[in-house]
Amino acid sequence: MDYRDSHRALQDAFDTRRLADRLASVAGDDVSGFRDFIEARDMFFLATTDASGQPQCSHKGGDPGFVRVVDPTTLAFPVYDGNGMFLSVGNITENAQVGMLFIDFSDGSRLRVNGEASVDPEDPLVHEFPGAKLVVRVRARAVFPNCRRYVHTHGPTQRSVFVPVAGESPPVPDWKLDEWFDGTLPAGDPALDASHPSAPSIPRF
Repeated sequence: MDYRDSHRALQDAFDTRRLADRLASVAGDDVSGFRDFIEARDMFFLATTDASGQPQCSHKGGDPGFVRVVDPTTLAFPVYDGNGMFLSVGNITENAQVGMLFIDFSDGSRLRVNGEASVDPEDPLVHEFPGAKLVVRVRARAVFPNCRRYVHTHGPTQRSVFVPVAGESPPVPDWKLDEWFDGTLPAGDPALDASHPSAPSIPRF
């Protein structure tokens, strides 16, 4: 992991250069040692920027195992049906640099993965993730755990009914049924089928 002059200036101002160098010394590109931690997570945060540097930060969720370690330096995760804006994936096609943050909210453990992402519409892994529209692969460049002291821990969570499951059709989020979206949904969207079950979600998103 390389530091820029801006990082070094602040490290020197607060006398943390030695600490920063020690932490950077363990930030390799091998994710295989963190496989169990990564594949046990049911969510992560994804940071991307477009070609002009405009940022996006997204929550990505699924069942445990939806982020897969496919080789010692590569992660893969599915792109599920969303709000149709494709902000994260669109950014990746312009600027491959991404940051991923994994958190275990039961004990506060954190892991950062920075790397280069790619999206191939013909990726064979898309068929291995139920409900996936695309698959993103991330070639890790810097992998390192983080201090957990400011993470608030939480107990068991309620599983989202919208996460795709093999052999099942998830309900339609009710925001897609709002008249505000009339005429905007893509052809073939399940929300256009009046017989398809729906479930409460956040309107207008």
